[in-house]
Amino acid sequence: MKLGNATLNQLPETVLRPHYDRAALRPGIVHIGLGNFHRAHQAWYLHRLMQQGCALDWAIIGAGVRPNDARMREHLLAQDCLSTLIELAPESSAAEVIGSMIDYLPIEENNGALINRMAAADIRIVAMTVTESGYFIDPATKDFDQSHPDIVHDSQNPDTPRTAFGAIIAALRLRRDAGTGPFTCQCCDNLLGNGNVLRQTVVSLARMSDPELATWIETQCSFPNSMVDSIVPATGPNERALVHQLGIDDQVPVTHENFRQWVMEDDFCAGRPDWDKVGATFAKDVHAYEAMKIRILNGGHQVISVAGELLSVDTIAGCMQHDLIGPLFAKVARTEIAPLVEAVPGMTPTDYVDLVHSRFSNPKIVDTTRRVAFDGSARHPGFVIPSIRDGLVQGTPVEGLALVEAIWARMCQGTREDGTMIEPNDPSWDMLTAKAEQARHTPSVWLEMRQFYGDLADAPRFADSFDRYLRLIWQDGLEAALSTYLAS
Repeated sequence: MKLGNATLNQLPETVLRPHYDRAALRPGIVHIGLGNFHRAHQAWYLHRLMQQGCALDWAIIGAGVRPNDARMREHLLAQDCLSTLIELAPESSAAEVIGSMIDYLPIEENNGALINRMAAADIRIVAMTVTESGYFIDPATKDFDQSHPDIVHDSQNPDTPRTAFGAIIAALRLRRDAGTGPFTCQCCDNLLGNGNVLRQTVVSLARMSDPELATWIETQCSFPNSMVDSIVPATGPNERALVHQLGIDDQVPVTHENFRQWVMEDDFCAGRPDWDKVGATFAKDVHAYEAMKIRILNGGHQVISVAGELLSVDTIAGCMQHDLIGPLFAKVARTEIAPLVEAVPGMTPTDYVDLVHSRFSNPKIVDTTRRVAFDGSARHPGFVIPSIRDGLVQGTPVEGLALVEAIWARMCQGTREDGTMIEPNDPSWDMLTAKAEQARHTPSVWLEMRQFYGDLADAPRFADSFDRYLRLIWQDGLEAALSTYLAS
């Protein structure tokens, strides 16, 4: 049965569906980046609020700025912007159709439709999930990268921008000039201080072409920090088969684990939905929540995914079942990451390690090592290397984290230990593979990538362990290196 408004009442009784009148929904949010995570997380919270008869004037309008977003738009519009979510617990599953999104804007080179829609007075929040590497941050300094060609273009052509940030600035210029007022810019990506990062990108880009507008944005708009958490795999044939088994024809279903968390600052200049009524948390300071999740869960994902990729283990759950990779996560997380993380209300770092261990081990979640290991040049500096730096300062062990970085260096050489090729899996793949091949004989070459490691090459406690483990991996194989670490 083709998913759509006309067939909602014909869905199987076991499938939850919207109880509210979708025709009566009015927009309040534009969300840029309509991937699986957004639909399983932020859109789900809003949908659940609508199920209670609330927030009916906060419906989502989807948007994208990349040409390949057009296919997602086509699929979603064909099914009235409905999505089927399948929750996969270890011992059970459940399905739900969410309806909080009501439109998807055309994908245009100059982003005209996006700019005009964000400029409309009914839009009070512009949110985004554009991946950790999408904010034009210099990896070494963490400052805004003004030299990127897309940023140069947007600064010189502010009315026809290429980037989401240029479009936001163009819309805010129209709103300021019309007296419409500001909107909240809400980042939903896995970045520490993600609201601050978004503020830096938007304000810095605006300042390049219109300093007066930049000041207005900085003083009038809100950029709340938030922490988002749920494991949401990519959709492929297996996921489509799951929803087809329910009798639903949905081209873009989403599978997700039976866990969600959303913690955010209550800083919304033009109002917000009452997300706390459906489980979200508003907090004055989200830093401790962010740090716990990014260091242990996102960092833990990198710990196991690079090893899994190298040893041809296809899924994260498979990594956790592996005799050496699962114990690698447990030891590194408990002894080298958790001691550097603060507790949050109701959760100690050790308890969070146990929670993440069980979530990673969920066999129903078919999350590929390739997806998790993607874009390591953004994820290692964001999720792993900060724990190395803190460990060196605090005097805690860093040997396991040095091993993880050595595994990443070996993985980026482009072949698995069984001889199969690793397809390009990073925006900087060519550079990484060249460095990895050089590091095969001279490990220090890898740490000389100062844009990622800064001065860590000059820290013997880390650099010596990295050197030793990378040489051991190349000489005796990864399993020998893992066994050596686990026995140490």
